[in-house]
Amino acid sequence: MSKYDDKIKLKVVKYVVDENHSTYDATREFKVSNSSIKKWVRKYQEHGIKGLIKNNIKYDGKLKINVIEYMHTNHLSLTETSIHFNLGNNDIVSKWERIYYEEGPQALFKEQRGRKNIMNSKPNKKKLSKETEKDLIEEIQQLRMENAYLKKLQALVQERVKRENPKRYKPSQN
Repeated sequence: MSKYDDKIKLKVVKYVVDENHSTYDATREFKVSNSSIKKWVRKYQEHGIKGLIKNNIKYDGKLKINVIEYMHTNHLSLTETSIHFNLGNNDIVSKWERIYYEEGPQALFKEQRGRKNIMNSKPNKKKLSKETEKDLIEEIQQLRMENAYLKKLQALVQERVKRENPKRYKPSQN
């Protein structure tokens, strides 16, 4: 959603263009950032009132490719490109450019809206064969028995050491 509606944009642009005020005057008068006013004026000069009206258009892959290639051929900035093609903002051009170079031009034909789903990207658990599962269970049982044996052996050794060196294990008297 746009921060400013189309009527305010048009009013500000008319104030600058028709009444010959500076963008700084408009900034003070309407409490709008100077960069926004400059962008609106450029869109108005390039496309007229249609340049100020928010358009919710789905762009096809051919247009996206044309935009990126035109931008690079003519060495334009993101802002200049978005104004030339009457796009909503330069963020969309930046996104298309990233997709164009990271995934290739064909990726611009796919509809990519919203955030990537990272939370539900758990790897699929592979089903083990019955034989492999049985072997793993046997191995776990074997390891548990070894662990219990080693704990018992360690306890016996400590008890023997305790019997042989009673002075060492006597509680200190205060």
